[in-house]
Amino acid sequence: MNAVNAQAVAVQRPEILAPAGDVPSFLAALSAGADAIYLGLKHFSARMQADNFGLTELSRLVDLAHAEQVRVYVAMNTLVKPGETAQIYRLAARLASQVRPDGLIVQDLAFLDLARQAGFEQGLFLSTLANATHPAALSLALKMGANRVILPRELSIDEIRFMAAACPQGLDLECFVHGALCYCVSGRCYWSSYMGGKSGLRGRCVQPCRRLYRQGGRVGVELARSTAAHVARNGPERDRQGQRRDAGKVREHPLKVGKARDGRWFSCLDLSLDVLVKTLRNIPHLVSWKIEGRKKGPHYVYHVVTAYRMLRDNPGDAQARKMAEELLQMALGRATTKARFLPQREKLMPMATDGQTSSGLLAGKIRIEQSGVVTLKPFLELLPQDYLRVGVEDERWHTTLPVTRRVPKGGSLVLRLDRHKTPRAGTPVFLIDRREQELQKLIASWGKRLECLRGRPSRAVAGMPRMPRPVQSKPRADIFVRADLPQGKETRPARKRIQALWLSPKSVQISRTVAPRICWWLPPVVWPSAEEALGRQVRQLWKLGARHFVCNAPWQRAFFPDDDADMDILAGPFCNLANAAALGVLAGMGFAGAFISPELSREDVLALPQQSPLPLGMVLSGYWPVGISRFGLLGVKAEEPFLSPKGEPFWARQYGGNVWLYPAWPLDLTEKRQELVQAGYSFFAHMDEHPPTSVPQMQRKSLFNWEVPLL
Repeated sequence: MNAVNAQAVAVQRPEILAPAGDVPSFLAALSAGADAIYLGLKHFSARMQADNFGLTELSRLVDLAHAEQVRVYVAMNTLVKPGETAQIYRLAARLASQVRPDGLIVQDLAFLDLARQAGFEQGLFLSTLANATHPAALSLALKMGANRVILPRELSIDEIRFMAAACPQGLDLECFVHGALCYCVSGRCYWSSYMGGKSGLRGRCVQPCRRLYRQGGRVGVELARSTAAHVARNGPERDRQGQRRDAGKVREHPLKVGKARDGRWFSCLDLSLDVLVKTLRNIPHLVSWKIEGRKKGPHYVYHVVTAYRMLRDNPGDAQARKMAEELLQMALGRATTKARFLPQREKLMPMATDGQTSSGLLAGKIRIEQSGVVTLKPFLELLPQDYLRVGVEDERWHTTLPVTRRVPKGGSLVLRLDRHKTPRAGTPVFLIDRREQELQKLIASWGKRLECLRGRPSRAVAGMPRMPRPVQSKPRADIFVRADLPQGKETRPARKRIQALWLSPKSVQISRTVAPRICWWLPPVVWPSAEEALGRQVRQLWKLGARHFVCNAPWQRAFFPDDDADMDILAGPFCNLANAAALGVLAGMGFAGAFISPELSREDVLALPQQSPLPLGMVLSGYWPVGISRFGLLGVKAEEPFLSPKGEPFWARQYGGNVWLYPAWPLDLTEKRQELVQAGYSFFAHMDEHPPTSVPQMQRKSLFNWEVPLL
C-alpha cells in the first residue's frame, strides 16, 4: 500500500487507542479489538499510580500485540530532571532493541533528542502535556522531530478541524474521545506540586482539584483557625536567623464575603463523545481516537473500547449506536460531559452542579442498623470479585473493598469496615470494577498465549548521550511581570529592573517609545481561535521596535523570524524546562536564554547551570498560578477567596478566555538569590500580580519545592 492510500485509509478509519495500566487491562484491550494500546513503564510515566510494566514483561506483550497487528505505544510523558538524561538515553535504547514498541508518547523536549540518539526509529508523539495547542505549533513540532501531536481535551470540533487543516504532511494528530478530564490545562497545572512536591508533570498528582472547597462566610476567622492548626502541627515558620515568622498571619478583622458555600468546583465529569465521534471520522491527519484510563481495570477497558469500535465501524447503524451507548453506561466511569466539543455549547462547563464527580456506578447508600452494623442494599446485582468504593477520596471514611458473594438487587450486604472509617448513613457507595466470568475467560485465553512467549531480556547499553556544551552567561536586570503598566506611567523603567507585560489586546496599546523597552511575555496557552490575533499583536510590536520577548511554550517560537540579529527571545518558566538536553533543543531553535521550571528542588536547581548551553533564569518571587483552565468557573466566584479542606486560601482571576488559580501565599525565594547567582543564574523574574482586596494578606511564603524532593 503506497503512502497516499495509507493516508486515505487512516482518514476513513482512525485507530481506537486503548489504555492499559496492567496486564489484565492490556489483554482486555486485545479482547475488545483495539487497534493500538498505550501504557507506561515503572519510571518516567505520567500515571505513576498505575501498576505499569517492566521491559521484559513488556517485550512479551508487544510481541503478542504485533501478532494481531495491534500497535503499542509507551508513555514516557514526564518532566526530566537534570540527573536523569543518561537514564533516559539508556531506557530509550533498551526500548528500541528489547521491547520494539511502535511509538513513544513524550512531553519533555529532551526525548526528541535522546530517543533518536539512542537508536529509537519509531514514532515520537507529543503528549498534551507538551502544550502544542495552536496551528503554528504543528509545523514546528514536525521540524523538531515529532511524528504525532496529541490535541488538548479543551478543543471544539471546529478547532480540531482548524488544527487538521493547518497540519503539515508527515505529521499525524490524535484526540481524546473518552475518559477523565482535568480542570486545568495539561502542562499548566502546578497545584499538586505547589502543595508539596508531587507533580502532575511527573505523574504524581494527588488531584487537589477533586476536593471540596468553601467560599464565602467569615473567611478571615476561618483562616485564623487554619493558621493556628498549621502552627500546632508544624510549629511556627522561622527565617534564616531562626526568628519566628508567624507564618500564616492574616488581617485581624474577619472578611465577610456572602454566605458560605461548599462545592467540588474544580472536579470535572468524564469526557464522553460517544455518538458524536462520527464527526471525527473524515478529518485529515486525525489518525487516532484516544481513550483515557490507565488507572482503570479491564472491565472499563473492554466496554469502552468495544463501544467506540462499534461507533466507528457502524456510523449509520441505529442498533449499533444504542448498544454502544449501553456499553458506555456499564463502563463504571464518572457521569459524562461533552466538555467544549460542541461550539454552540461552549458555556456548558464540565463540572457537576451538585459537586458529585466520583467514578463508578452508584450502587446504593450506607445504612446504619440499630446494632451499629454498616449495611448496603444495592440498587443492582453485585457479583463476587466486584469492587466497591465507599464515599469520595477526601472523606475520612473513604475506602475500597471487594464483594465476596453474590448479592441480589435490594438484598443486604454487610460492610466490614475499620471503626475509624465508619461512614455516615446515606454515604454513597460506588461499583468501581467488575470481573465478569465471560471477560475473565477471554483474558485467560489471551494469557495462555502470552505464557508461550519468552520475552527478550535486558542488555547493558554502551555509550552515553551527547550533551550540549555549557555556557557562561552575563547577568541581566530583574524582570517584573505585570498585566499592564501602572496608569499614566509610560516611563523608562529603573536601571536595575526590566518592566515586563503579559501580551494582550490591552497591553499592546502602548506608545512607540515605550514598546521597545518592555519585555513582552506571551501567554502560557494559545488556543487555535487566538493564534491569529496573537500573531498580529507580535507583528505590531515588532514594527514598533520591540525585540525582547518571553515564549511560554517552545512552539511560540514560530511567531518570530529566524534571522534578526537584535532579537532577544527567552523560553519562559511555563515551558517546564528542567534538563540540559531540552535546553540544547531550545538553543537550536534560536532562544537566547531560558527560565527553568519553578517545580525543581534545590539540588536540581543548583546543578542545572553547570550543564546548560543557554543562560538560565528563574522566577524568584510573586504569585505563581497553581493552574490555568479554559473551563471557566462554576460555583466559585472570581476575585474572592476560597478555602481548601485544610483551610488553605486561593483565589481565581479571568484573563481572556482562561481562568488562573492562585494560592493566597506567594512564592518567595529572594533569600536564595545569592546562592542562585553563585550557581550560575544570570536573570530573575518577579510575578507582579496583585491579589484582590478581599483576599486576606498572609505573611506565609512558599519556597515551592526548594526544600522538598520533586518525586
